Amino acid sequence: MITYKDIYEAAKKERYSEKLQPISKNFVKDVSRYLKDKKAAASKDDDVFSDVLLKTKKQLENAVTLFQELLRRRRKKILNLVLIASETGISKLDFNNMLLVEKNLFEELMKCIESSDKKLNDILNSGSEEEIQNNMLVVFLEDVNEFKSSEGEKYGPYAIGQFSNLPKEIAQIFLSDKVAESMER
Repeated sequence: MITYKDIYEAAKKERYSEKLQPISKNFVKDVSRYLKDKKAAASKDDDVFSDVLLKTKKQLENAVTLFQELLRRRRKKILNLVLIASETGISKLDFNNMLLVEKNLFEELMKCIESSDKKLNDILNSGSEEEIQNNMLVVFLEDVNEFKSSEGEKYGPYAIGQFSNLPKEIAQIFLSDKVAESMER
């Protein structure tokens, strides 16, 4: 069972270290259980002004703040690792200290950077920004699941009200089906 002190120590280690710190694979689940227990204890209607109840509520607030800080710091470190990996080709640095969800984030960010670099190289090699001009900004009027283009590129998923800069051919399909609306004049 995790305690407030465990959350505090994990956040403190992450704050004062440049490298991603190891945490248990069940850390998020343990924190979730801890927060649920504290919420249940803090919501009791026994004595609203009791010292124990006030202390529990304050500890719950502080635990949530510390956990959010911990996650922000870990994401920032992962972003830095992605930038380093995209420049140097090293992609497994600190990989062992990542939670599964963080590994997925790392891999998805690497794919985005690789795709962006490929598009940039294509523009540099062709000498024009033709690809950028072949896109259309649309806003989705319905939810759309992830799909692949005829070239195999993944798009989506998109939620109602979400904007996306899509190739004109794909955008036209959504426009004709009234699933999206063009934001261009």
